[in-house]
Amino acid sequence: MSKQPAQPWRPGPARGVTIRFSPVSTRRIFVLLLGLLLALDASPQEERKKRKKKKKAEEEPVTQTLPLLPEPPGAVVAETGRLVFHVSPLSPKGLLSQQVRDGIKALLRDNRGAAIVKLRAFVAGTGDMRRVAAIVSEVFPEHKLALPAVSTIQVGALPMEGAQVVLESVGVDKKTLNPNGLAFFSGQQAKDVRQAVAQLQTAVNAAGVKSTEVLRATCFLSSIDDVATARAALGGAFPAAASAFVQLQRLGLEPLAECEAVGRLNSPPSSSVVFMNPPGLVKSPNYSQIALVNAPKVVFSGTQMAFRDQDADIRLALERLRKAIEPLGVTYDDVFWSSYYPLTRTIADKIRSLRFDFFDRTRPPASTFLLFEGLPSLDATVALDVTAALPNR
Repeated sequence: MSKQPAQPWRPGPARGVTIRFSPVSTRRIFVLLLGLLLALDASPQEERKKRKKKKKAEEEPVTQTLPLLPEPPGAVVAETGRLVFHVSPLSPKGLLSQQVRDGIKALLRDNRGAAIVKLRAFVAGTGDMRRVAAIVSEVFPEHKLALPAVSTIQVGALPMEGAQVVLESVGVDKKTLNPNGLAFFSGQQAKDVRQAVAQLQTAVNAAGVKSTEVLRATCFLSSIDDVATARAALGGAFPAAASAFVQLQRLGLEPLAECEAVGRLNSPPSSSVVFMNPPGLVKSPNYSQIALVNAPKVVFSGTQMAFRDQDADIRLALERLRKAIEPLGVTYDDVFWSSYYPLTRTIADKIRSLRFDFFDRTRPPASTFLLFEGLPSLDATVALDVTAALPNR
């Protein structure tokens, strides 16, 4: 038999191959693939998060800027016939800021809707006196009220342990309360508070003001140790008056008491402003004892301070005060009341020698002029404020 030559191998026709997976195997494969994908994606995400945190850490924090508070005006105009006067109660609660807020709250309540146009704050203790004006600038806008003119003076002590401030307010009522005008009485000084009150009674009687029509009285004392005597004397003389008692300086070296007041006139004066120096009271060329005021409107200024003790410094303060009141239509010739708050006798003497370069010497305003403990600025040597009658021009 002959051999057949070997044939090369050729693949035969393809046969279908079927691979079957169980449902369990399919799920396992899917889970494995998903886990792999998540693992691959996790690393870049973690890296991105780290970069983002690092970027935030490197960024500077955004500085928050608080809105600037409006400053109390240099002067305010008000209707004479509608003026009302109040004094805040003393409180020992909290520090200066809380007491100022509580005092303003009490005055707003006592004024019963009357707009407050002037605040005078007497501050005792070591609190930052600048907070008074700042709190006024916060509280009044919160109540949608116009800001008053503000005077802040440091005194030696107040007649309550823990009390750091007493506030005096002048408000404008909704109705006419003083149809004939007001009388402003200069501080009456004596070594004894009872004598000072007696002299104030002489001035009140000379002006034709009833004792029950004295609206506010303030007594400045060299010591509050005997404040009970002062309260009794002033309350007995003027039972309806809102009253304040302050110790001028921490160390009162000489016995002194001086009491000023404002009262309601029973009959109108002969002109819008009349100055009086009645018998029985000291007559001084530097000030008038009484100012009778029936001008339709008056202008209250806040304090202007002088820094250092040179003549030029005092003149600069008086010029600033002039610029504060003149836009409201008054000049130094219209001033009927002036308050001076010097810290030393030297600066007080300089003011006495310079003030009539600005004021009318022939018609000196009624005035209180005493040494005080301090002012809102550590560099200040004296502060002054005025009240002027708005003329019918």
